[in-house]
Amino acid sequence: MRLSDDKISHLSHVAYDALIKGGAAELSAEDSKVRKEIKQIVARYLKKDDEVDDAVRKKIQSYSKKVVEGTPEWDVLYHKHYREEMDKRGKV
Repeated sequence: MRLSDDKISHLSHVAYDALIKGGAAELSAEDSKVRKEIKQIVARYLKKDDEVDDAVRKKIQSYSKKVVEGTPEWDVLYHKHYREEMDKRGKV
């Protein structure tokens, strides 16, 4: 999932607003610092997701039997390998 910097910034603002308005957190740092940290976390997650997606697609393409993207078989393999790759790589 590739997002522009503007969209990542928007997500950070939405997440920040949800934390504050929802009462899920009391923040002692400046608003801009918190939003910047949220933005960095989202960007790291998206980068990791892209890397995992690339690795999974390469793994499926390496099968001797051609598996067509969009088929139920491909979907099952993709989700299986995606979970394995995310587990291997750990948290963001």
